[in-house]
Amino acid sequence: MRTLFIALRAVVFASAFVLLWGWLALRIRTLDRSVGLMLPARTAMPGIIVIMVGGILALTCIGMFVVRGRGTPAIFDAPRVFVAVGPYRYVRNPMYIGGWLVLSGFGLYQRSLSILLFGALCLVLVHLFVVFFEEPGLRRRFGASYADYCNAVPRWIPRL
Repeated sequence: MRTLFIALRAVVFASAFVLLWGWLALRIRTLDRSVGLMLPARTAMPGIIVIMVGGILALTCIGMFVVRGRGTPAIFDAPRVFVAVGPYRYVRNPMYIGGWLVLSGFGLYQRSLSILLFGALCLVLVHLFVVFFEEPGLRRRFGASYADYCNAVPRWIPRL
């Protein structure tokens, strides 16, 4: 029953997050029309594929947080147990990567250069957030196990 309640919270938080970023992306998309810049129509199908890959990755991460971490992706309802399984075995921030892929895929689907640039800016901001806020907090919270994890698993680009 506890896991179900955590899963419901995760669905609510994730849905709100997607709606917020979708709304922002659509607002930014209006810039394309005002300057007359649109990507070619052939970007729509790859955009759908990128959205699906990013969505599957993000949902997998949310599931890991709920089942293994007993928490949600929300900062105020974070996992209580350190999660280093699933996609987290290959890269430390797969949920952010999944979210960025969804946003970038949406930009391709919408043929919007503005959304793609917004996604690149978001990636820079997320990197700064991770480096200066999230990782120091995780080091304090999980100690040596998180430090060992950081030494073994890259932040953004998986080792092959």
